[in-house]
Amino acid sequence: MKIRYLLLHAYGTGGTIRTVIEQAGAMAAAGHDVELVSVVRRRDEPAFAPDPRVTLSTLVDERGGRRPDSVARRAWRRMRGKVVPKGEFAAGYFTERVERATMRYVSGLRDGILVTTRPALNLISARRAPASVIRVAQEHMNLSAYPETIRGEIARHYGRFDAVTVLTRGNQAEYERLLPGTPVVHIPNAVPRTRGGRSRQVNPVVVAAGRLVPQKGFDLLIRAFAQVVAEHPEWRLRVFGTGPRRGELAGLVERYGLRRHVELPGRTRRLEQEMAGASVYALSSRFEGLPMVMIEAMAHALPVVAFDCPTGPGDVLTDGVDGVLVPPGDVDGLAAALKRVIADRELRVRMGAAAAETAKLYAAERVMPLWERLFADLSRDRRVSRDLWHTS
Repeated sequence: MKIRYLLLHAYGTGGTIRTVIEQAGAMAAAGHDVELVSVVRRRDEPAFAPDPRVTLSTLVDERGGRRPDSVARRAWRRMRGKVVPKGEFAAGYFTERVERATMRYVSGLRDGILVTTRPALNLISARRAPASVIRVAQEHMNLSAYPETIRGEIARHYGRFDAVTVLTRGNQAEYERLLPGTPVVHIPNAVPRTRGGRSRQVNPVVVAAGRLVPQKGFDLLIRAFAQVVAEHPEWRLRVFGTGPRRGELAGLVERYGLRRHVELPGRTRRLEQEMAGASVYALSSRFEGLPMVMIEAMAHALPVVAFDCPTGPGDVLTDGVDGVLVPPGDVDGLAAALKRVIADRELRVRMGAAAAETAKLYAAERVMPLWERLFADLSRDRRVSRDLWHTS
């Protein structure tokens, strides 16, 4: 099969980029002809190196000062809405040049499978890819997280897809209500093979990771941890990641007098080792798709304390078994759950062992064959099963 994956920025970082690149590699390893197409390129080398059997190409090279200036970006934003609607989280990437290049590429395809990986690219595929191309839209975020402008365009155009894939059962139910008659298939992302070992529950460290953006709720986590250290002053919180809210989070650390207890180390290439050296993973997101870093932490035998936000944590965790679920946004509840787990090492060990078993359900050898089956079914007669995950 010829399979093309269209990513906004295959050279960047982030969970979606990593999982799509790994999926492309798995399909290439299975013997398929796989191409990874990056709409833009802003770095010399990919943060996540693709399998050498995967062809990597770029539509718009924005390295070396070739990005549009701010005046041009603002002018294009005022005109936006014909294809990439306002409210798309990555709207700033879609200048006139980028949008036109993407539409030209998609319109020029004649065969194979095209997998698009975010709403802007999905909408371009739905509207511009010819019927001879098998079109698969990947959704990595829950529907309710999008503004009304995006949800309206999804309702209007996603019915043209041969399949829409989502990460959780909750996501599947949301999209099926919006898109009656459209095949909505539940396939979770795969967790990479674990390196760095399992936690031995000996270090007084809580770890969290993700982009430093409002979605991840690290402001809520810092406030909760201020309550934790009042009773457990030996414990530390380490939040890995970069993003535009770093200064704001650092200000919160200062305001709550947590300089000795909370660290913002930035991005690390040793996250797996950091997880293995911690004792608890905290997920404080306001919303999620499927929190892959959380599942990676579980693979290291870390119990999870998480907000039960839409839609990911509750689809993975069993409250009281492999983690603790807290009502969304409840800072006091998050603090209480952290204190409960921190105070009881036997509970952490038991939950951590259960977490490692849960993480096995998301292993690549379980998930990747589901993608191959989906693509094979689509190539044969464009009929798909919506319950691949359930029947695997």
